[in-house]
Amino acid sequence: MHLEPFLLDRWLTTYQFASPPIRYDLAASTGPAWTLGELLALGGSVARQQLDALRVSYGPPNGGEALRRRIAEVHDVDPNSVVVTTGASEALSALFCVLAEPGASVALGRPVFPAMPVMARAWGLAVTTYELSRDHRFEHSIDRILAATDERTRLVIVNTPHNPTGSVMAPQEMAALAQALSERNIPLMVDEVYHPLYFDAPSATAARLANTIVIGDMSKALSLSGLRIGWVIDRDPVRRERLVEARSYFTISGSPITETIAAMALGEIPAVMARMESVARPNLALLDEFIRAHRKTLAWVRPGGGTTAFPWFIDGRNARPFCESLAREGVLVAPGDCFDAPEHFRVGFGAQSDGFGEALGIVSSVLAS
Repeated sequence: MHLEPFLLDRWLTTYQFASPPIRYDLAASTGPAWTLGELLALGGSVARQQLDALRVSYGPPNGGEALRRRIAEVHDVDPNSVVVTTGASEALSALFCVLAEPGASVALGRPVFPAMPVMARAWGLAVTTYELSRDHRFEHSIDRILAATDERTRLVIVNTPHNPTGSVMAPQEMAALAQALSERNIPLMVDEVYHPLYFDAPSATAARLANTIVIGDMSKALSLSGLRIGWVIDRDPVRRERLVEARSYFTISGSPITETIAAMALGEIPAVMARMESVARPNLALLDEFIRAHRKTLAWVRPGGGTTAFPWFIDGRNARPFCESLAREGVLVAPGDCFDAPEHFRVGFGAQSDGFGEALGIVSSVLAS
């Protein structure tokens, strides 16, 4: 099998792991990085004692009980409905695996995190799309979503808060969509990796809605991508058993070390989220001012959640040369052609804890050149 090039990952790898490193990383989709020492300090001496006593062995394929319980507490669900995975990517791959059958398809939004359609096709699923139109503020339209389904559809995917646009689907709309899909016997999968990071009204998780599967992880809103911990919340016991079976084949189990650290971090969510918001909110305010200052050249829809925005050039030019110029000046953003939207570029405002204003000053200079 030949997978198409992962343009976004290639772009990020080129610069984020360069020597010397990029000065200002505005392409990252996570928040401020933690050191292991900082993270363990949240749990105090108890966290260290747990790690010292830990057996470095295989764990259960559905994830350790302590971690599943913590995930369940965050989403107010039964721990038995939780399956731990190696990041959200394994969760997605396992779900595609168990749903794949000849002629089946999945429906997902555009723009989209580029791995989603590629992974679906890798499992033999056809892909249909619905538009998150910038003319309608990248809203998740129930009518457009339902129009993308037919008798072959085995899953509808909604990502909220959305990567790369930051749009948020209102809880009442999500409930209405889940009900409408239930009448068509199609499950709704909600990618919630940016939950609970919202800048307007807070939004409830979709995990308690009927006919809904939720995927989450430690990487995005919690900014702990190095743990490589994700999860699926699914109340359907038959499908959940198949997900665990797939996970057993893929990776056997997770690491008890990272699962223990993840459980500890989830027990300290207020502190973890406070650090994220202390960076993301001020940087978003600076980005707001920047877009206003360049409104004759750039337009955007202000994100309602997550850590990414997706501005575009009003004249429709391809943004890649601009992104390449920025990288030469030490500022990294992600070109929109990685998302099949070449006039856009993605800006991450959660990871750069210092110097975000200086970075935007460089972006202004490059725009003026």
